[in-house]
Amino acid sequence: MSDTTQDKPLVPPRREVGVRIDPKTPEKKKGMARVLDTVERVGNKVPHPVVIFVALIGLVAVLSHILYLMGVSATYDAVDPETHAVAETTTAVQSLLTAAGIRFMFEGVVDNLMAFNAVGVIIVAMLGVGVADASGLVGALIHKLVLVAPRKAITYILVFIGILSSVAADAGYLVLIPLAAAAFMRLGRHPLAGLAASFAAVAAVFSVNVLIKPLDGILTGITNDAIQLMSPGLTIDLTANLWFSIASVLVLTILVSLITEKIVEPRLGAYTGEAKVETKTAMSPEESRGLRFALFGLLGVLAVLAILSLPPGAPLRNAETGALIGDSPLMNGLIVAITLIFLAAGVGYGLGAGTMTKSTDVISAMEKAISGLGGLIFLLFVIAQFIAFFTYTNMATVAAVAVGDALEGAGLGALPLLIGFALVVSLLDLIMTGAIPKWAIFAPIFVPLLMRLDVPPEAVLAAYRVGDGPFNAISPLNAYFALIVTFAAKYQKDAGVGTVVALMLPYVGIVLVAWLLLLGLWQVLGLPWGF
Repeated sequence: MSDTTQDKPLVPPRREVGVRIDPKTPEKKKGMARVLDTVERVGNKVPHPVVIFVALIGLVAVLSHILYLMGVSATYDAVDPETHAVAETTTAVQSLLTAAGIRFMFEGVVDNLMAFNAVGVIIVAMLGVGVADASGLVGALIHKLVLVAPRKAITYILVFIGILSSVAADAGYLVLIPLAAAAFMRLGRHPLAGLAASFAAVAAVFSVNVLIKPLDGILTGITNDAIQLMSPGLTIDLTANLWFSIASVLVLTILVSLITEKIVEPRLGAYTGEAKVETKTAMSPEESRGLRFALFGLLGVLAVLAILSLPPGAPLRNAETGALIGDSPLMNGLIVAITLIFLAAGVGYGLGAGTMTKSTDVISAMEKAISGLGGLIFLLFVIAQFIAFFTYTNMATVAAVAVGDALEGAGLGALPLLIGFALVVSLLDLIMTGAIPKWAIFAPIFVPLLMRLDVPPEAVLAAYRVGDGPFNAISPLNAYFALIVTFAAKYQKDAGVGTVVALMLPYVGIVLVAWLLLLGLWQVLGLPWGF
């Protein structure tokens, strides 16, 4: 995002800060802060993430061969997300060290990278974001936000926007998180606190929203297929979890903000990094004109998108059903729309503020944005190989089925089983991050099981949403975790995996417990999950 030398806190004019704000010797930390500091130190001493994932590939290869020789497999009913057919499936562990496994690893290297969606999303998004950054639009937006928003409300605003960003796929990771860090720094607050708050909102609470998002259609479809195993003809709608989702958004917005201000920021203390911020208390005429031009660019892109989306039979609607929400070109290509918005707004700001005067300025901004992704793309290349190899072995699927069967046979009551199910999903999220594959496995098991205990299918889907969230913030298999480490290193040179994990652990633990309590309370009180 923007150079840190452009970020200015609201403090007396013409004063620069780049060293410790509080010159006093910090008090010795105790309790949770001390534990988190230990986690950070230990985590930052581990090898480079590339080395870790290469070692994990080796471990997976050996373990897969052992389980393959043992003939480990799992049989279960699964839903095909494309055909919606429910069928008994047997999945056996496949070895990476057999002739077939070696061929898969050798032939699939390029395909594994190209199929890793995060790489393409990051590159495409940064084309637009890079122009917005280079033109000065991002810095101006942060400055405007700091000027107009109540200081005490900044955290809550950024967290709320972060949760809502799941409507726009992965845009929150690429845009909001670095913006939040810069906004905190502009206010004289620790930028890593802003990063942590927004990352928690985007990753840990991504499964709920106050709006219907593309993922909802797929999860609802899989749920309806699983319902047919118990009650043929019964279905739920896209809005089946809407009331619970809205309540979750409101509660977790407050909770994540409080964790930031009461736990994370006090632990971080005053910012002592080398990044400097220059004071500025009012928008300059150039900034104001640039923002007006950016607004014109934004409205222009929105007008074009409206023309291509809103009329019946429009190109960006589903060609067969005419749907705009769910499986439609607009929703499937949402990252392209976001890129165009940032590109048009960035160019507009550059023209208005005078920071971009010719086409080569725009091209140079794009080139700079992409060239800065070299280290990240290399890491994502290695992660893509690990995920592809791990998926090939089927070990995650076999483990998920085994845990699900154990929970099913535990003889728990409806509420304990519902809570236990959410916990199992959350733990498996560390090794199996995809929301759709996990639900395709779990739905045929737990939807009918809990329906026999008079638990509505809407409640089972809500429990899945709760489980499939918090651990995203610390899972190394989260495609954007490495990107967050890169953002953190901008403000703290020695930041590593341990830094981010230590930042996020309070959110993961507290959000999971609070969300499970909300889930249990909702079920006990018999409140409607949606409509």
